Amino acid sequence: MEKLAEYDPKRAELQAQFQPAIWLEDAARRVGQIQAVTHSLKPIHPDAKGSSLYRDPSSMQPLDEMGSHALGAEFDADVVGNAAALDVYKLLKLAHQGESLLSLATQADADLAAALSDDPAQAAAWMAAFAGLSEARGRLSSHTLAKQFYWLVGADPHDDAGYHLLAPLYPTSLVHRVYQALQDDRFSDEAKAAREARKAGHWHERQVREYPQLAIQSLGGTKPQNISQLNSERRGNNMLLASLPPVWRSAEIRPVLGTASLFKVFGHRPEARRLTQLLRRFLEGDPARNLETRTQRDEWVEALLEELMLFTAEQQTLEPGWSTDARCELPATHRAWLDPEGAGETPPDLIDELARDFANWLNHALRTPLPMGDAEYLHWRKQARELFKAMEREGVL
Repeated sequence: MEKLAEYDPKRAELQAQFQPAIWLEDAARRVGQIQAVTHSLKPIHPDAKGSSLYRDPSSMQPLDEMGSHALGAEFDADVVGNAAALDVYKLLKLAHQGESLLSLATQADADLAAALSDDPAQAAAWMAAFAGLSEARGRLSSHTLAKQFYWLVGADPHDDAGYHLLAPLYPTSLVHRVYQALQDDRFSDEAKAAREARKAGHWHERQVREYPQLAIQSLGGTKPQNISQLNSERRGNNMLLASLPPVWRSAEIRPVLGTASLFKVFGHRPEARRLTQLLRRFLEGDPARNLETRTQRDEWVEALLEELMLFTAEQQTLEPGWSTDARCELPATHRAWLDPEGAGETPPDLIDELARDFANWLNHALRTPLPMGDAEYLHWRKQARELFKAMEREGVL
């Protein structure tokens, strides 16, 4: 009983600290110790003392390159500063009808003011303090431990005045989105099911994404919260995608000899086999007869046609006239298609014949175990002919 009596004053003191008015007053004071950011300096170097910035991605100029602008309106803001004050940000992250309390405070929302305090002046002061969370602290500055580099903006690289000094910041909101995407692709139940389906040779509606040679950079050591709030949520893990040049393995390009159809050779190409298997598995699953199914089916057939054009382009890099070799058993249309400069006169019905042969080949490739007939043949032929005609109009053929 004596111990309970001893702790009663401490309990009462703690309860008093968390009375709404008292806690909000303390939070409004402590909010100045943290800053909401989308671009942070701390991950560049933990001891750097310069500025971090908050920029709404939807307000950034759109670019073709990947950047924070691609996040749009859906993004996670980060928080830097005193980790002991992060509980204030947890309050301001709470959402009401799709808007965070921070956003409402920035707008000086009247309903939020009424919820905070019956005293309008007190509520306005608290909201102003909370709204300052996304504002830069003091004058913008860099630091000796931050990265900096000169970027040429003039025409003369010898002119020192023709450079801007840039101080890059860590795009922490973009990094967090990448982390979330990779975690979903690697560990979500849907991703695991897709990998199991691939292993069993079955079709699955979800794509399987792999990230070879992925590296993980740890920021903050045993105290990731000292870097930022989002870094703490990632337990300090920051994903680094491999930025290595591809290892190009060029197979020797050989002329199509000793066979009566170019499709006998084309059909053994690894990518052609892969795409044909994907299409076969998809159709074996008896998908619903709707627009989504037709779109997916046509996308795989179009990919096969693109692979056929790649195969054609490779054959056309050979010395013109290879199709006149006595070992070449191809029909005239196939010779003219693969060896246009050396096969002689181009048949007038070249495109129609090739579209017909492609449709026949695809029907045959899918016929076991699928019941391919005239309807499928006519569809493949039409799709191939449209692609060939489009390329002819563009001067590719």
